[in-house]
Amino acid sequence: MITPVRRPVLITLVALISALSFAISAEPPRKILFLGNSITKHGPKAEIDWTGNWGMAASEEGKDYVHLVVAALAKSSGNAPEVLVKNIADFERAFAGYDFAAKQKEAIDFHADLIILAIGENVPALKSDAEKKDFEGAVTRLLTALKGDRAPVILVRSGFWANAEKDAALRAACMTVGGTFVDIGHLGKDEANYARSERDFKHAGVANHPGDQGMDAIAAAIVGALSAKNP
Repeated sequence: MITPVRRPVLITLVALISALSFAISAEPPRKILFLGNSITKHGPKAEIDWTGNWGMAASEEGKDYVHLVVAALAKSSGNAPEVLVKNIADFERAFAGYDFAAKQKEAIDFHADLIILAIGENVPALKSDAEKKDFEGAVTRLLTALKGDRAPVILVRSGFWANAEKDAALRAACMTVGGTFVDIGHLGKDEANYARSERDFKHAGVANHPGDQGMDAIAAAIVGALSAKNP
């Protein structure tokens, strides 16, 4: 029997929602694009005993980091933004030669005011400087394609499971396009942020994802970064 974990991070997010109402500019984002992997969105998959269609492994849709961030922004601005959420794990696993125009046409044409990129966990180990540069270049091209000739706010999140090489490449790409890098690597070091600390799972891979507390902490980090960006 797993003892339910208290969720003190929720207080942080609630406080940030209140603070954000004073921090968001006169024109809050009307369109928000989330690009990520299973932590961002994963459809039902019987073989791993996952029945949700939201960020793995939040207990319900409204408790994944995407919905928490959107709720925070909607509450602060008084308007619900238009949201597009896409799983781009295919980019993580095969970023070399990735066809952005074809595979991410929907995301590019969405013309988001706020772009949140949350990837890295599925990227193969970067074993050489050349591989690091290749990944950095691919992420830069992805963000550049999404940005186009506009000036959206761009946030790039580090990996939940910290990896120095991948996170450094993500940070460098983010800086190149003028984005804000959000380091959440410390969250993966706290066992309480894992779904396995909150309830039992049949599949270890699902259990290794952030649970409700972990999702709340990720959302708080993103909302906090937005608040800091608009003092």
